[in-house]
Amino acid sequence: MASNRALKVADRIKEVVAQTLESRVKDPRLGFVTITDVRITGDLQQASIFYTVLGDEAAHTGTGIALNSAKGMLRSEVGKALGLRITPTLEFFADGLQESASAMNELMAAVRKADEELAKLREHAKPSGEADPYKTQE
Repeated sequence: MASNRALKVADRIKEVVAQTLESRVKDPRLGFVTITDVRITGDLQQASIFYTVLGDEAAHTGTGIALNSAKGMLRSEVGKALGLRITPTLEFFADGLQESASAMNELMAAVRKADEELAKLREHAKPSGEADPYKTQE
């Protein structure tokens, strides 16, 4: 489990990167991006930043390129805001949460459909053997 300090630093990095993207990065390739999570190593030297983008595949690709080109400026802003001895390196990753959630919704819909079909078959089902398969002693 991450230390309390690492969690606080990760939250602060998330805030600083989001504010900087909104106010200072003017790259036209940058789409409507949301910083979803930041994970930082225990030694506070590497930060993994997860983001989502609203739009099509071209918006995702353009945003990824824009974030990587603005990495140096974002790192310097993070360094100024945190005041740590060593500023963590930043890596950006597209968050796959939306895709996995939509895949899970599709699976759940398929399961519901299979359950409905099974319920319809069960309504008109008859026992395969005798009506009362249990033997009674008389």
